[in-house]
Amino acid sequence: ALHLKISGVIRPVNEEAARNFLGTFGYTQALTDYLITYAADSEVVQAQKASPEINVLTGISFTPADKAAKVEDIKTYIANLSVEEKASLCRTFLGKISLSLPMGVQVMQMEDMTDRELASMMDLYLFQSTILSEDGLATLYDAIISAGSYEENMESFGAVDVGIPSSISLYVDSFEDKDGLADCIREYNESADEKSQITYTDYVGLLMSSVTRIVNVISYVLIAFVAVSLVVSSIMIGIITFISVLERTKEIGILRAIGASRRNIAEVFNAETFIIGLLAGIIGILATVVLLIPGNMIIHAIAETDEVNAILPPAGAALLVVLSVILTLLGGWIPAGKAAKKDPVAALRTE
Repeated sequence: ALHLKISGVIRPVNEEAARNFLGTFGYTQALTDYLITYAADSEVVQAQKASPEINVLTGISFTPADKAAKVEDIKTYIANLSVEEKASLCRTFLGKISLSLPMGVQVMQMEDMTDRELASMMDLYLFQSTILSEDGLATLYDAIISAGSYEENMESFGAVDVGIPSSISLYVDSFEDKDGLADCIREYNESADEKSQITYTDYVGLLMSSVTRIVNVISYVLIAFVAVSLVVSSIMIGIITFISVLERTKEIGILRAIGASRRNIAEVFNAETFIIGLLAGIIGILATVVLLIPGNMIIHAIAETDEVNAILPPAGAALLVVLSVILTLLGGWIPAGKAAKKDPVAALRTE
């Protein structure tokens, strides 16, 4: 056997959440390469390569051509067994075959016979008598022999063809690259024949599909709540602007009387809604930034790690402020239009 030297003993630190080693012993690629070369140069592998149709362990063919070949193989197989193996085979299988045993020996008496006697009786049946017919020997072959295959033998011998890998693992840097790689494989399979197609398993995709589905459901629910709140807030902005128009009806008449146009009146109320939306957006962003501090403290305490953080991207914050302004302008657009259309004379009479 190959002697190896233990160069160190390792263990994970107490704070380590996961172990990176599977199994007991760790070794480098050099040992794997050595064992591949060692197995390829071994006598049993060389002998099996020289006789791909014959099982070098048993001396029989992997796929006998006919019944006569099975008879020859069963004789070869049993002839190579030890006394104990022949005796065990005789007890297990020979009694199941309908035979007329010589010298009055019954099947039940086999348990009282020694291993050497049973082995001798097995040789007698196979090579020195005609008790077992060709059909009986073929039946015995089917019952006790599993010739296996050339590939199974080579695998058990440790013979490896580095040019024919059993699997290939592909790693990418991002989810976008992973999806692109999967698309390339699908395109290749569409043009390749069935034997040349690539069968792959996207473990990350399987793991993330359920997580993505849950996140999407939660996102849709949150979007629904946010949409309802935005609609309600827009309506409330419109109501506030409409009340402002009612309270300033006389002022609108004065402005129109001194020469203000309808557009100027609309701009006054649009400016008011613009300021409301801008201040609302800024206050919301500042409140979010302040709430992130205790929020991250809670996340770190629950997750027991500082690597997970809730953040507000600057671009997202700016976009939210712009959205707040747009929504308030939309909410105050109709009341501003009504204020611009008021008759100056009727507005001046309003108390």
